[in-house]
Amino acid sequence: MAKIKKRGTSGQAENFITRTQAVRKLQVSLPDFRRLCIYKGIYPREPRNKKKASKTSTASTTFYYTKDIQYLLHEPILNKFRDHKALAKKIARSLGRGEVGDAARLEKTAKPRITLDHIIKERYPTFVDALRDLDDALSLLFLFANLPSTSTVPPKTIALCQRLCLEFEHYLIITHSLRKSFISIKGIYYQATIQGQDILWLVPHKFVQRVTGDVDFRIMGTFVEFYTTLLGFVNYRLYTSIGLVYPPKFDTKSDERGGELSAIILEGAGVTRERDPEQLTNGTAEEEGMSGPHETNAEIQRQADQLAEVPEPLEESAATDRIMDDDAGTDALDKFEVQGEGADVLDQPRMSDTEAGWLFAPYSFFLSRETPRQPLEFLLRAYGCKRISWDEVLGDGAFTNDENDPSITHQVVDRPPIQHPDVPTDLDEDQPDAEALPARGGRMPGRTYIQPQWVWDCINQGKLLRPDLYAPGATMPPHLSPWVKPSKAAYDPTLSLAEQEGEAEAEQAGLDEEEQQELDQLAAAAHDNAEVDAEDENPDSGADHGMDVASGDSDDAAAVEDFGGFGSDDIGALAGADEDEVEDTRTQDQKELEAEAAGLTYTETSANGSKNGGLASTSSSKGKGEELRKRAAKKRKEEEEELERRKMMMSKKKRKLFEKMAYSNRQKDDEAAKLRSKRRKLEKGKI
Repeated sequence: MAKIKKRGTSGQAENFITRTQAVRKLQVSLPDFRRLCIYKGIYPREPRNKKKASKTSTASTTFYYTKDIQYLLHEPILNKFRDHKALAKKIARSLGRGEVGDAARLEKTAKPRITLDHIIKERYPTFVDALRDLDDALSLLFLFANLPSTSTVPPKTIALCQRLCLEFEHYLIITHSLRKSFISIKGIYYQATIQGQDILWLVPHKFVQRVTGDVDFRIMGTFVEFYTTLLGFVNYRLYTSIGLVYPPKFDTKSDERGGELSAIILEGAGVTRERDPEQLTNGTAEEEGMSGPHETNAEIQRQADQLAEVPEPLEESAATDRIMDDDAGTDALDKFEVQGEGADVLDQPRMSDTEAGWLFAPYSFFLSRETPRQPLEFLLRAYGCKRISWDEVLGDGAFTNDENDPSITHQVVDRPPIQHPDVPTDLDEDQPDAEALPARGGRMPGRTYIQPQWVWDCINQGKLLRPDLYAPGATMPPHLSPWVKPSKAAYDPTLSLAEQEGEAEAEQAGLDEEEQQELDQLAAAAHDNAEVDAEDENPDSGADHGMDVASGDSDDAAAVEDFGGFGSDDIGALAGADEDEVEDTRTQDQKELEAEAAGLTYTETSANGSKNGGLASTSSSKGKGEELRKRAAKKRKEEEEELERRKMMMSKKKRKLFEKMAYSNRQKDDEAAKLRSKRRKLEKGKI
């Protein structure tokens, strides 16, 4: 006789374990169990059959793999949790006895310290594995770096997150590893490529964050504790790989003045070239009393003189012409054009990473006070710009705080242009203030004014775009996500409607426009008819407007005396006139029927003579539109019949799959058609 199996010893019941059973097996509290699972990367699992996986009759909601819980039994952090629990008992005992000094001493000296270094090495055997898991770490650390300090989010955690994020940004600036960026409602997305791995993270906007009570910051704090350790390891490996000293020096006074990126002082081989512009900031490291080798004042003055001897940059027009000439040379990149409708859309060739990393190198930027300084400074520095200036109210670290500096080539503004009528325009050139005053409206001659979106679009497209499209107050091109590739038959806002819409859609759009014009003409005719009817109903308000006009009785009497009767010619003329009146009556009846069919009324007045031709043209254009619709409907019917004949030759499985694909394609086409129709109406309204 076979041995009877005991329930819960095989199958899913053996592979899964409930959370309550796991907590009892590890002999820890539920919060400590959550921390341990977050550190080790163990998450709940969903069995195929919860009833079979559960060893009891009660319904369990959270399951873990039995092997994962068995693996946690040998974790050294478990001993730290138990030591912490024992210390809590000692502190409670001391407080119960009134020994406050002993309790404070125990809490300060005997508190066990938990290190996660061995877990980082265990979860990420190679450095590439750590880079692949860096997306969520960067997003969470940048989020906490922008949070206000509260009882649940201590200031030390925020300061640590800010410093680690700034160190990571400095590596991207030095290596020019940043590739793309996109502004959204959630925040600003960045993408960098490090050792062949694409890393995408989200940075929230610099707004005042409100910390709500429905968020469990204990769990998020556990993730932050793990991710700060991970990013510290990654930054160390990245810095040492390019010959930099880690951790870099941190200027606390510059950070208190809002320096941010300028508060990090890099040291190591090959960093002298990167630190040249930082030596000219408002607060140098030597003035702040920091230890270490620094250049003397004479050396700083010598570098400032060299920068002053640099010739003024070209005007934007000349620089643009030079760039266009270079692009038109033999080294210009080829463009893959679509040869026909339905053809594949190939990716266009882009600049090499080395060339794109120095996109803004030859220019000098000034950031206005209303622009977001932090993301613009990071992007410009990551793409080679060394001379970035802003107003002193935005913080420390600017190349210069003088907005009228003649070496500035581009100024980023985010407000509409305002004309200042108080600025005199007829200044004498001999006056000393004539050159110091900016142009009318606060503009400096020879400087390019652009909106912040220009920086993002130039980075995403890998080239300098036309600055006139991003001028202050101008309607800028749409800011599109660089990670969304244009697909076939999808709406592309960068292309014109003629390049996107098909032949049938273009014809239908033309017919709709003609119908709209016809309705406008009929509405105008109805309005004129209503005015004429109002004049007929009030005959007293004629041309005399209530004035006394001399009567013509004497002229009528003279005409009666001169009348001598009807002749034969007069009778023939009257007969011809009667025939013309009959013909006019028939034509008028026909036009009244057409107007009635159009939903309007037709009044017999001489003022409507000019509108009769409009009704005739309306009927003719309407007939042409009906003919085009019939032709399109016939063609559509033939295509549907041909498609049905082809579907008859398919198997049932393939036919269902084809119908699903056709349904999804129709939905996409309808959505694209709606967007094109909306754009058509907007363009028509602008015209």
